[in-house]
Amino acid sequence: MNKMDRLSTGEEEDSMFTSISLADDTDRSLKGLRSRAESLLPKMMNADMDAVDAENQVELEEKTRLINQVLELQHTLEDLSARVDAVKEENLKLKSENQVLGQYIENLMSASSVFQTTDTKSKRK
Repeated sequence: MNKMDRLSTGEEEDSMFTSISLADDTDRSLKGLRSRAESLLPKMMNADMDAVDAENQVELEEKTRLINQVLELQHTLEDLSARVDAVKEENLKLKSENQVLGQYIENLMSASSVFQTTDTKSKRK
């Protein structure tokens, strides 16, 4: 079969269009994929960067929160330490006052005849 016979039957025309069509489709598909990949790449990189930025932002917020919590706990510890010191001073003052009052009560008891010890054997005789 020569070229004319094939043209009349449509064989060469089909094979020619098929090969051209496949080649064109493949080139167009590759170009389309390449252009889509190239257009998606910055978006993906931006999305990755946004994810990294979001992670960094979350880490930064967490660090800030922890630092603030530590500072608050330090202030609380300072307040508690000052309170302990004040209570110690008050305790020493109260102990001293208790000693003075105890001595005063002993003096009153020794001066009063109600609290004097009596010799019961000598009274019964």
